Amino acid sequence: MPEYSVLDQVMTAVRHAAASEVMPRFLRLGQGTRKDDGTLFTEADIATQRALEATLPRIVPCPVLGEEMSAAEQEALWEANEQLWVIDPIDGTTNFFHGLPYFAISVALMQGGRTVLGVIYNPVADEMFTAELGKGSYLNGQRLPLKQHTPLMTEAIAGVEVKWLSGKLPQRLATLPPYGSQRNFGASTLDWCYIAAGRLDVYVHGGQRLWDYAAGCLMLTEAGGQMTSLYHDDYWDDDVWQRSVVAALNPGLFAQWMKWVKYNL
Repeated sequence: MPEYSVLDQVMTAVRHAAASEVMPRFLRLGQGTRKDDGTLFTEADIATQRALEATLPRIVPCPVLGEEMSAAEQEALWEANEQLWVIDPIDGTTNFFHGLPYFAISVALMQGGRTVLGVIYNPVADEMFTAELGKGSYLNGQRLPLKQHTPLMTEAIAGVEVKWLSGKLPQRLATLPPYGSQRNFGASTLDWCYIAAGRLDVYVHGGQRLWDYAAGCLMLTEAGGQMTSLYHDDYWDDDVWQRSVVAALNPGLFAQWMKWVKYNL
């Protein structure tokens, strides 16, 4: 029997969860439910998380920290374990619920608070983004980034999530943006992948949850991209549970973008 790598096994588990729990419910959901923080979840989120909770510890025997847990459970798992699976069963649940085809399953294996393996899968597009520490990042087996063209900042496409930004930055982004145009698709995990692939040029988000960035940050850095947070030079010094990000694939654009964002905070 052939031996399958950890990455191969995770990809298989994610594809199976998407085929059995996610896609059969896409465009067929009745009603969603609001959590205490106001975010939406559906039976597909719960079913997908349960499927991955059953499968991932058989691949690497460590606990699973998922979005659809209580904050107390999440914090206890984070504090007590050196190694963890961190999953978002459906990132972009609002998109999923409303029939918008921009959502993903995200799985990260973290050791000592840093990501060593990431898988992000958009089942509608059948795009599987993967990364392993020191081994690069890929889309369906093709090395990222997909393109190396670097536009001028004035021509760049920015991924911008204004909702979590504060101070004067949102107004400056609206009235005096340094880039050419901006996008906000509603699924942070895929946003990371799009920067890594070169589909977006620069990115800013005011506060992502652990499962929003756990796999995606590795996708970007393994593609050669750079990141910082709004208030810390070292991205990893920001709050684990509400981590901001300023990022770009190209080093030159990153330096310009970071300088502009931090000047306009």
